Amino acid sequence: MTSLVSLFSRPSPLQFGKESFNTRNAAVHTAYDPRHPPPHPGPLWTRFVCLSDTHSETFQVPPGDVLLHSGDLSRLGTYDQLKITMDWLRSLPHPVKIIIAGNHDFPLHESWYETQYHVFHRTKEIPSRIRELVDNESNGIVYLQDQKHTFQAKDGGREWSVYGSPWQPWFHGWAFNYTPEEAQAHVSLIPEVDILMTHGPPSTILDTTLTNQHVGCPELLAHLSRMPKPPLIHCFGHIHEAHGAIVHVWDANDQATEPNQFATEERSNPGDKQPSETIMVNAANQPIGHMAFSRGVHIPCGGPGFQPVIIDVLDSAQR
Repeated sequence: MTSLVSLFSRPSPLQFGKESFNTRNAAVHTAYDPRHPPPHPGPLWTRFVCLSDTHSETFQVPPGDVLLHSGDLSRLGTYDQLKITMDWLRSLPHPVKIIIAGNHDFPLHESWYETQYHVFHRTKEIPSRIRELVDNESNGIVYLQDQKHTFQAKDGGREWSVYGSPWQPWFHGWAFNYTPEEAQAHVSLIPEVDILMTHGPPSTILDTTLTNQHVGCPELLAHLSRMPKPPLIHCFGHIHEAHGAIVHVWDANDQATEPNQFATEERSNPGDKQPSETIMVNAANQPIGHMAFSRGVHIPCGGPGFQPVIIDVLDSAQR
């Protein structure tokens, strides 16, 4: 946490702004004073705190009920790098913590790592040792790899459902990559849940690179558009420069390679007062390129423009 602590202890041109918006069932905070984050709205709400792409960096994280980390836990997937992150996550006070891997977390994609480790590592890591480090009940952290999980954020509270997938479109042949031809096989595994965690974004949603290209997954967007009840929250990262949050409102005209008759009918039903909506969050915390500097000062991981995203959701919210 040294980088942000030092940022607070001396005058600096780096400033934390305030950016928030409300939806029908939630309040979303993307910029705030980390020393004084927005107050928790109360017992009828669940606070989700979203991280991604921390790359073995540690920093101040606002408290909440549920911590979500959408992958790239490490710089290059070594045991020592992943241990830094796991020790940090264990130290955080959130009662529920759920994480997935990303394309930098090489040994967690075991079949790929067996043939590609030499490209990135002089000495081969032991995937089983790393999996035990990350996917271990004693951590108090849930690791998901193409898996669904249900949980309660508080005693007697609502049961939430979450699905985690580390995959993303092909990116120089790194871990958990898929080609366009392979995309459907991966995204079709994603069920209807309250919270979706993927490493990569859906196409055209918080996926714009520094070179102004959309690099999210079209098949992922299409798959979600076919769902009668898409997720309340979709948390991802991967494209650091697109950090932020938006509300995506689904309707019968959303893009889909093969429209789902039942999803279309449900969203078109005159009895439905309002269309489904998903809070889309690119939670990447590591600054990149020219966005890593402000007035000549380097922005640390989790600093201004790349803070953890806070989402307060009513426990009564329905998909």
